[in-house]
Amino acid sequence: MRVATWNVNSVRTRVGRIVDWLVREDVDVLGMQEIKCKPEQFPTEAFEAAGYQVEAHGLNQWNGVAFASRLPMEDVTRDFPGQPGFLKGHEGPDLPVEARAIGVTVDGVRLWSLYVPNGRELGDPHYTYKLDWLAQLADRTAEWLSDDPELPLALMGDWNVAPLDQDVWDVRVFEGATHVSEPERAAFRAFEERGLQDVVRPIVPDGYTYWDYKQLRFPRNEGMRIDFVLGSQAFADVVTDAAIHRNERKGDAPSDHVPVSVDLDLDTSLDDDRPMIF
Repeated sequence: MRVATWNVNSVRTRVGRIVDWLVREDVDVLGMQEIKCKPEQFPTEAFEAAGYQVEAHGLNQWNGVAFASRLPMEDVTRDFPGQPGFLKGHEGPDLPVEARAIGVTVDGVRLWSLYVPNGRELGDPHYTYKLDWLAQLADRTAEWLSDDPELPLALMGDWNVAPLDQDVWDVRVFEGATHVSEPERAAFRAFEERGLQDVVRPIVPDGYTYWDYKQLRFPRNEGMRIDFVLGSQAFADVVTDAAIHRNERKGDAPSDHVPVSVDLDLDTSLDDDRPMIF
């Protein structure tokens, strides 16, 4: 089974590119971030025509997460328990929860598509929100794995954290900025402490997943590695390959992120339908 994550930066703008890539790369399940639409606005028909079901979670023209899958999706969960909310200029326990997390189970594998808050600037309330959001998710992860230590679980998405200096083109440029601060990196490491591991880096040790549209960042390869697939031990044990699809940053109207895919050694209901290759 091939699963992937992609911050598509508006699914309606890039539906043709996304569906073409899904079919071309033989992807079974794609977690998307920044779909920027409500479920009723999602271009479901194009995905269904290519053989994919869709589960979407979006509240407005911002944020939003979704899954497209050729296999049945079960236990669909929008938002994780205890997910913090945010409203600029307000504090308290009852803030509106943004559409940043959706979970599905596919062939016994539990997958989450996540769009971690950006943080904006150090000291900004959004930065505090980001750290709280990650802390709550880490605690839920610990609970999920405590309840089922053999659960094949993967948290996929745009983490908005560059956990290592090598994950940005020049760490000096980011001094005093978000994404590389020690509290953010510690929040990322907390998932490893709770039983997850980056299943892509051992196979693809170098490479970026995001390049800003400004200042010719992509032609200069001034990128960031902020899109990750963090898997439980049971998930990592069945990973056979992984890829960062850099070429998807090229061409007309690309997203500023590229897909990251992982291959799993699982028998699926689709296997018998695929053509034999000699």
